Amino acid sequence: MAIKTNNQLSFADISASRRKCKHTFFDQLNKLITWQVIEKELFLYYPKGLCLSGKAAYSPLLLFKMLLLQTWYALSDYQVEEEVNDRITFSRFCRISMDSSVPDHSVLSRFRTALTEKQVLERLLKIINDQLSSHGVLVQHGAVVDASITPTARRPKGKKSYDLHEDGTITVAESYQKGVDPEASWTKKGDNLYYGYKRHILVESKEGLVLAVSTTKASSHDSAHLQVLLDKVELKVGSRLYADKGYSGSPNETLLKNKALKSAIQKKATRNNPLSPTAKRFNTLVAKTRYKVERVFGSIKSWFRSSGARYIGLAKTHTQHVIEAIAYNLYRSPNIILRGL
Repeated sequence: MAIKTNNQLSFADISASRRKCKHTFFDQLNKLITWQVIEKELFLYYPKGLCLSGKAAYSPLLLFKMLLLQTWYALSDYQVEEEVNDRITFSRFCRISMDSSVPDHSVLSRFRTALTEKQVLERLLKIINDQLSSHGVLVQHGAVVDASITPTARRPKGKKSYDLHEDGTITVAESYQKGVDPEASWTKKGDNLYYGYKRHILVESKEGLVLAVSTTKASSHDSAHLQVLLDKVELKVGSRLYADKGYSGSPNETLLKNKALKSAIQKKATRNNPLSPTAKRFNTLVAKTRYKVERVFGSIKSWFRSSGARYIGLAKTHTQHVIEAIAYNLYRSPNIILRGL
């Protein structure tokens, strides 16, 4: 069964290439990323190609690129299928010849589910980051950690019922409507309540590119997941880790010491122990670097119009978070190179 991707241009492709289209961003990525390495990794999980639509088999690299396009341009599964069909730049980036069929939305959905089940994406994030490092785009001078809430619209909206027992005790039962995400949870930030998940990320301290991602229920405390993130990467000995005061405390300080990392966690005042002038100056210095992780959250939300969880469940939301991290790193890389020229 033939895989529907082609490295040779047809007459239709040659004619289309003469049209005035904006290929700049995709051309820059093709110079930065050796897609064959990504394809080789994907074929470890799909050695015979991805046979998901009956008669046709599609390259997993093609489907992975469609997921990137979907994230960059905030498209649904239906929309990305249509856009790859219609846009010359999209079809050329995916290496689909003009006379070949485009995977439909159901194929893309099943591919995303397969990536989630096989836990492939974090490996791809590392491979891509290694390639960016080889081009001098991602240079680890230190790291910054933080977490952000990913709300879901599938929150409980049911009513509570009360049962009064003979012994005087009361049982409270909640009945939720269909479609509620049972794996999410509530949390409070400021005066607002949110139902969903938390995106924990570790970014390098120079440009703020994402090194590692972890996803938890929204009710999970930020500081408890620092070790999970640090275990996913290999920071250089002596690197400095920046974090806000939510990560302060002896457990994380001990963790950094055991990993031979320097602590740049902001100091936290306690009752009857206000911050000294030295601690306040230290917090100010940390904030000048720590803001880079906040920029990642804001950029993903504004650039990719990612305002909440797209899917149901912790695993699928984590897949969304990792794809957005890969898309963010690739999206920023060409400009980082241009600034360094």
